[in-house]
Amino acid sequence: MIDLLNFKEILSVSMILFAIIDILGSIPIIIDLRRKAGGHIQSEKATLVSLFLMLIFLFLGEGLLGIIGLDISSFAIAGSIVIFIIAMEMVLGINFFKEEIPESISIVPLAFPLIAGAGTMTTLLSLKAEYATINIVIGIFVNLIFVYAVLKNSLRIEKLFGPTGLHILRKAFGIILLAIAIKMFRNNTGL
Repeated sequence: MIDLLNFKEILSVSMILFAIIDILGSIPIIIDLRRKAGGHIQSEKATLVSLFLMLIFLFLGEGLLGIIGLDISSFAIAGSIVIFIIAMEMVLGINFFKEEIPESISIVPLAFPLIAGAGTMTTLLSLKAEYATINIVIGIFVNLIFVYAVLKNSLRIEKLFGPTGLHILRKAFGIILLAIAIKMFRNNTGL
């Protein structure tokens, strides 16, 4: 087991997952979701559900998709569409998810697809081909500690940026999220 633990691998996996999860880029979405939920996000619940989803997909992902007749590309395309819609909400200032139940935002769309979405899931499967599983699991935990800290402090972050700063961040990260969604879509459709 000690031979499997590799700090360089853990650091690489952590950095890759950090870029894919992009919790800093999701701050405007998190703040907006907190507002929709009446001022509260269940940080622990969202983090634990994300952990559960990531670990299940790491160990059983390809098999689960195969059982229901899906490939990784189809899964990634579906996730890119959800991310695209969320990004459109940010850029245009409209709500597509109007009938969202406030309690459920900690799971959908926060834990899935924002934190443990299609990009994260497909990345985990790709990482599995290159890195030891234990190092991937540690990388997941490292990222989710940071995710939890951002979720728990979303009110402080909102106060720090103020309404104008958040508006600018929301529009800017909306465009970035649109680009990520389009890239995911293109990479998995061959367009």
